[in-house]
Amino acid sequence: MNASQNVDAAEIAHFNRIAQLWWDPAGKMGQLHAINDLRLNFITDRIATASPRVVDVGCGGGILTEALHKAGARVTGIDLSELSLKVARQHAEASGLDIDYRYMNVETLAQEEAGTFDAVTCMEMLEHVPHPDQIIAACAKLLKPGGVAFFSTINRTFKAFAFAIVAGEYILGLLPRGTHTYAKLIRPDELRRWSAASGLQFSAVASLMYNPLTRRFRVAPNREDINYMACFANKE
Repeated sequence: MNASQNVDAAEIAHFNRIAQLWWDPAGKMGQLHAINDLRLNFITDRIATASPRVVDVGCGGGILTEALHKAGARVTGIDLSELSLKVARQHAEASGLDIDYRYMNVETLAQEEAGTFDAVTCMEMLEHVPHPDQIIAACAKLLKPGGVAFFSTINRTFKAFAFAIVAGEYILGLLPRGTHTYAKLIRPDELRRWSAASGLQFSAVASLMYNPLTRRFRVAPNREDINYMACFANKE
């Protein structure tokens, strides 16, 4: 499959439209700011390498990318939303951060720099492409032996539809409307199967649990609820 076929033009257009929202923690992308430290801790706790080389796949406006850089990683952020990358570059420059942002897909990067990264992060991105298994395969190719890959996505269940899409986007406004499509959501067994097929060994999973009363998130280890994240290791 050609890498260009693994792109949904409507998804790219959506993220171009909302690009200016990335760095407003009180706005429609506020959820990503609220969970950023929780995601960062899940990732950094599982990377043993000092000053690791990390690629953030589908980096958007760079919220997690910047956090990884500040945590000591040498980070490359890639995305196909040009306007989101523009925002990411501008924010990093204004903050004096040296981050390598690139307009490219992960399949191309895997061809050019296979086996050169200590870790790959691909958070809240798999549910926005036609062939998520191909993204996972490319992420696996990027890893050094013993490297680790991190994926986060939303479970395809009625509960997820009710809370993440209906409540999260249309009632509570935690994300812009139309950000997620139910049919594209990914079950944990699918994520594990695709990862295993790409030579990745399951290591850990946790869910981000939201309390609507306190409007805060917490990490629930070993749970595969609505918003979940998982770690896999390169067995080679």
